[in-house]
Amino acid sequence: MHIRHIDVLCVGHACYDLIFAVDHHPAPDEKARAGAFVSCGGGTAANAAMTAAALGARTAFAGYLGDDIYGDQHLAEFHAAGVDTQLVVHGAAATPISAIFVKPDGARSIVNYKGDTNRLTGDDLLFATVSPKVVLFDGHQPALALAVAAWARAHGILTILDADTVNEGNLDLVRRCDIVAASEHFAQAFTGAPTPAAGIASLAEIAPAVVVTLGEHGLIWQREGETGALPAFAVDVVDTTGAGDTFHGALAAGAARGMAWPDLLRFASAAGALCCTKHGARLGIPTAAEVAALLATGQVR
Repeated sequence: MHIRHIDVLCVGHACYDLIFAVDHHPAPDEKARAGAFVSCGGGTAANAAMTAAALGARTAFAGYLGDDIYGDQHLAEFHAAGVDTQLVVHGAAATPISAIFVKPDGARSIVNYKGDTNRLTGDDLLFATVSPKVVLFDGHQPALALAVAAWARAHGILTILDADTVNEGNLDLVRRCDIVAASEHFAQAFTGAPTPAAGIASLAEIAPAVVVTLGEHGLIWQREGETGALPAFAVDVVDTTGAGDTFHGALAAGAARGMAWPDLLRFASAAGALCCTKHGARLGIPTAAEVAALLATGQVR
């Protein structure tokens, strides 16, 4: 069996995004006109894969895409970016789709349709045909993710969980991953803690390393008994769609590169901040040179 050696394997959700730039979020029964429109691939793990590839990591995506126009377009974007798609499962169920309405201040509303998207298992694809340095999960496709997590642990592969929302997959994966990168909401909802700081302390009891992202307020972390905080980089925010996905993709790419912990967090934070400077998760994904330039300025909030 031929083994493909890669840096990052991203496991989870792919969809297609339709992004409308609006003056305000429409009220009930209101017809609104968009000032701009962008369509591109999306989805948490898929965006992370595109980010890791853009930052120079050899990357593969494992998940589902429908045999339809949106699935075909998404595959084309993956291939153009150099993302390995041999672990993509295709089927008759529609590719998930999201309509995203973005205001001038970057605030957004999202309507997502998944339909009868296939729920994949470890038997649906030969993930052992790749040998990654890092595996990133987004909590979607829980049966598949748990199978891959067990395989990764058995082979000593570093695992990262993008813990954005409390869902079926994250409830188990949070206990099986080496790094848990959680949203502020997840840190409090999962633990029942009143604050992110209290939430990270609880998460650190079950995960070796925990990062909690706080949007414009940066992030906090706890690892090996140490704690710390990092302010957000100062950028002109246009659209926050995909910023977290970009953060996680950069985190995985940097970890695969063997970055030291403080440098890894700054690298991922800079990438996530730059994603906010353009409409759409994919258009905002930065290059390695753009991340390096922002890191060089060191401008934070």
